[in-house]
Amino acid sequence: MHPRPLGALKRRKPVQRLIGTIMLLCCMIGLFAASLLFHPSSVAHADALQASSASSSQPNFGSNVYIFNPSMQQSAIQATVDSIAKQQIPNQFGTQRYALLFEPGTYGSSAAPLNFQVGYYTMVAGLGLSPNDVIINGSIDVYNQCFGTNNCTALENFWRSVSNLTINVNTPNAGCYNGEFWAVSQAAPMRRVHVNGPTTLMDYCTAPSYASGGFIADSAFSGGTVVNGSQQQWMVRNSVLDGWSNGVWNQVFSGVVGAPAQCFPAQTSCGGPYTTVPTSPATREAPYLYADSNGQYNVFVPSVQHNSVGTSWASSATPGSSIPIKKFFIARPTDSITVINIALALGWNLILTPGVYHLNQSILVTRPDTVVLGLGFPTLIPDRGNVAMRVISERGNSIAGIIFDAGATNSSTLLQVGLGHTRSDDASDPTALQDVFFRIGGAQLGKATNSLVVNSNNVILDNIWAWRADHGNPNTVGWTVNTAATGVIVNGNNVTAYGLAVEHYQQYEVIWNGNGGTDIFFQNEMPYDPPSQAAWM
Repeated sequence: MHPRPLGALKRRKPVQRLIGTIMLLCCMIGLFAASLLFHPSSVAHADALQASSASSSQPNFGSNVYIFNPSMQQSAIQATVDSIAKQQIPNQFGTQRYALLFEPGTYGSSAAPLNFQVGYYTMVAGLGLSPNDVIINGSIDVYNQCFGTNNCTALENFWRSVSNLTINVNTPNAGCYNGEFWAVSQAAPMRRVHVNGPTTLMDYCTAPSYASGGFIADSAFSGGTVVNGSQQQWMVRNSVLDGWSNGVWNQVFSGVVGAPAQCFPAQTSCGGPYTTVPTSPATREAPYLYADSNGQYNVFVPSVQHNSVGTSWASSATPGSSIPIKKFFIARPTDSITVINIALALGWNLILTPGVYHLNQSILVTRPDTVVLGLGFPTLIPDRGNVAMRVISERGNSIAGIIFDAGATNSSTLLQVGLGHTRSDDASDPTALQDVFFRIGGAQLGKATNSLVVNSNNVILDNIWAWRADHGNPNTVGWTVNTAATGVIVNGNNVTAYGLAVEHYQQYEVIWNGNGGTDIFFQNEMPYDPPSQAAWM
């Protein structure tokens, strides 16, 4: 048996090195600020900092963020979303990333609906303050992928999302595909969506239709029973259902109006298996980008809720606060990590635009109540065996919509939350990770001892998938190739997790050392590839 690690971050030398890094960063901030005051043109990326902090009705998020508005010709919108879908549906381990954003208004009509598919690394989101501000008359779909005759499944439909809009389902002349199809597996969340009409989480139009999802939060469904079908497992949190068809292995509902009654194990009298929790003990919905009534862009940050049920937006505005876009550093993959860290240390929040970021040092979240928001599944790869991100401040941070992808040189940890020797956190203002995903191998050679280490108390983990790849590009997967000991280590107390999925790690999937923790939904697969019992444990 391997010893139970408490996380390398508790050791003395790494903490000393981190303190030295922070002191050096403080010195650089002073020099950088002085340079901006007296010689702004002489500092690399000063223009990027100034541009990010400038007020703009439509910020420059780069070429892979498409912002649509109702005045655009629908044919042009349709052509754009179809072109991206055609490229991304088969692009499981590619480097392209996209965000498709819809400004407030109505798109499509009963006569001419807007119907499109969502491929890998594609974020679809409305830009309203409420999901009711963006209306899609049509459908936003994910179908099975077919790998041969009678081999069509959703088992690998990862890394995509839809959020913050209303779908009035309209699929004329679609044949079998009559309804809203969201046939996905892990890392493909649906958040803040109102679906009016039939919804299915299984693509039953092509066989055998296997699926391994999934996560829904803060959403409402009306006008039809949600079809679970072949979905092996699913997590629904703080939502409203008009019905749920069936269970397979592990269907879990927390704070859901209209959820099936508790029925575990499955029984003829009640169906199931269903695990139904009446209220969610502690939640913090994901931050999201929106345009206000004046066309100005902001990020809304929902506040923490306790013992909640139903959506955050149905009867009144979501509790929380808005941060204007001028208080965000808008990063691109070509930006220096040093500049990103300086912006964070100066008190700016961070938006990571779509792309793959190669990190020669850790991104340091040093101030409380910082938002780090990913658009279009930005992917962080530590190239020098470094920790990709350290959340040093323990209070009120939101890290959302990011993939942490291990690099070829082994990292001790990909994401570290809290230093482990301080306790300045607060249950009324907890740090939250929303839609944060980890990958070891698959796209490229990757190694990381631990994927996620949580040292802070009261952290909320909301839709986490830690995956040591079991398939991928050539020479990226194997017992001695994509090495990874442990998926998730929780050292903090009173940590709450929803939708925790951890797969294929070589020693432990999860080590939970903290007291008072809660996990609502857990999905796991053991590694398929140990060459022998001795090699594994």
